[in-house]
Amino acid sequence: MDVVMDATVMMGLTIALVPVVGVLMALTPYLMKKSECFTITVPESAASDPYLKGLKRRYLALMLALTAALTAAGVALVVLDNPSGVLAVVIAGTLLTCVIGYALMLYFRKKVSTYKKQRGWRAEAQEAVAVVGERDVPRAISLKWNLLYVPVLLVTLGVGIAGYSNMPDMIPMQVGFDGEVSRWADKSLSIVFMPVLIQLFMIACFLFSHWNILRSKRLSEPGAPATSALAYGMFARAQSIYLLAMGLVICIALILMPLSFAGLVTLMQSAVVIMVVCIFIVVGGIAISVVYGQGGARLFARMGESEEILADDDEHWKFGVFYVNRDDPSLFLPARFGVGWTFNYARPAIWAIMAAGLAITIAFVVAVMSFG
Repeated sequence: MDVVMDATVMMGLTIALVPVVGVLMALTPYLMKKSECFTITVPESAASDPYLKGLKRRYLALMLALTAALTAAGVALVVLDNPSGVLAVVIAGTLLTCVIGYALMLYFRKKVSTYKKQRGWRAEAQEAVAVVGERDVPRAISLKWNLLYVPVLLVTLGVGIAGYSNMPDMIPMQVGFDGEVSRWADKSLSIVFMPVLIQLFMIACFLFSHWNILRSKRLSEPGAPATSALAYGMFARAQSIYLLAMGLVICIALILMPLSFAGLVTLMQSAVVIMVVCIFIVVGGIAISVVYGQGGARLFARMGESEEILADDDEHWKFGVFYVNRDDPSLFLPARFGVGWTFNYARPAIWAIMAAGLAITIAFVVAVMSFG
């Protein structure tokens, strides 16, 4: 009975990923700056333009309808106790949501671009601003805070070593929705280090993202330089704190892995806990996004009401999301569609970073799979 209950809970939590991803995609146009609509630069006053507001509502309605349909299909499969179907809906559903969301963004982007030309919205000059007294502007927290990961790593290693003697000769490594173990590994000291290896990989990803935030271009609106700089600083600080908290919670949850190896908890129970943690983390990320908006765009409702376009860099945003500007020395900058940061793909260093990241990821996957 407990196995069946755990399996049902696990399927339900897995399906929850679909509406979470769908709602985030649906809200994205409302989280961006007033001066951007579907990645096209518009006057800040255009945020109240009926036509542009209508496009956003259509995008929202379409994405919510798609999300509702996929979620309903997933819930039906949970009721029918069809684990393979649930997994298929989650994988295909989240991928489909992202693909269709991006396709709709491109569709509405073209409409906004046409409307922009019809209205004659263009920048007469490219204005740039610098904020005086940047020391008073909030910043992302220091990288030193990542030292908090060290005790978590040590505890995970200690739990694995202490429980090694209680581990069976064959250790379960993978479990399905039905609670049946589908992959085993021989008991060895290397098993003790596997959870730590996973933690190290995740910490490296979180640390890189944190460094990304610190090194990102700090954008300021020419029409409200001080206010926008303050909003961006608060946004960056909140995101860096959230990133650290998210990494710590996930790494702490991974301590359940050596406990499951020793038989103190089941692999299914540890998977359920980790999934619950992930769901809460994603929901928390959405909440922060709604409160702050991309780059702090939602912090000050009255920030910027200019009827002119003071700076326009649409030409550097390829397909709305890929920033390519050889004249910009920045490696990282806030994304144009979505909450977070992106790369300046015109910089050779970015391609080196991406290649190194891909190599490290492949090495990590190979190392983890070798434990089986």
